[in-house]
Amino acid sequence: MAEPTTARRGAEKLSPGSPYRQGEPDSGRPRPVRRGRGFLRRLRSVRFSPPRLRRPSRRTVIFVLLAVALLGAAGVYVLYGSAWARVEKVHASGTRVLTPRQVVEAAGVPRNAPLISVDTEVVAARVREKLPRVATAEVVRVWPNEIGLKVTERKPEVLLKKGGKFIEVDAHGVRFATLDRAHRGVPILELDADQSPSMRRFGAARLEREGVRVSAGLPSVIRQDTLVVRVRSYDSITLDLTGGRTVMWGSSERGGAKARTLLALMKTERDADHFDVSAPSAPALTGS
Repeated sequence: MAEPTTARRGAEKLSPGSPYRQGEPDSGRPRPVRRGRGFLRRLRSVRFSPPRLRRPSRRTVIFVLLAVALLGAAGVYVLYGSAWARVEKVHASGTRVLTPRQVVEAAGVPRNAPLISVDTEVVAARVREKLPRVATAEVVRVWPNEIGLKVTERKPEVLLKKGGKFIEVDAHGVRFATLDRAHRGVPILELDADQSPSMRRFGAARLEREGVRVSAGLPSVIRQDTLVVRVRSYDSITLDLTGGRTVMWGSSERGGAKARTLLALMKTERDADHFDVSAPSAPALTGS
């Protein structure tokens, strides 16, 4: 076969599909045509569509609904109908003066009732109502068949003497129990402010709360020696201690500073029998 002439090879270089490039020396071998741009154009023209989901058949839908209904019915039966999740035990904790049995009886949780049907808030309210000594009550379900009652009892801060009886009062001024005899270590609150202008201005309830506030803020070492908290007016509260000692406390304000000052005086002045800490930065004492 005859070789192409020089003119023919030149014409092939100028043609669009020629494997040769203009301006490059002719090596005598054809070069491949670059097809990158054409491939990208074809790739862009391809449309991708997400796979189409098949609708479940009617039989499948009915089967799923029946399964859900059966599971729900089984759950309801286990919680309400079976003997597995019914109240068999009720126990109480946190008692100090009360007994666990008193708390359980006040709760009134019906035995053999479905555990899920016990209204815990109603039971807690019933315990607080029947036992005023209880400050807080928490009721929990203990699966599969128990109810737990956890109570916190009120702590008496003072005693009010009335008709030969003693009424316990907590730090919030709540009267919660009546005793035949006074507790040791709990001071008696005496309100002696009938002729004081404070009685007309604040009233007996407010003055009583101020005395309770003073007693509740006393350090344990002073509280155990305090026999009487005497309220004569809003800013005239005194403490009667063992050994015939007295403390002029003043009002209930700045209780922490007054307590620290009194402790320091009692440690350094052991022979003193009257302390005045109504102005804690300038205390006074007598009998030393």
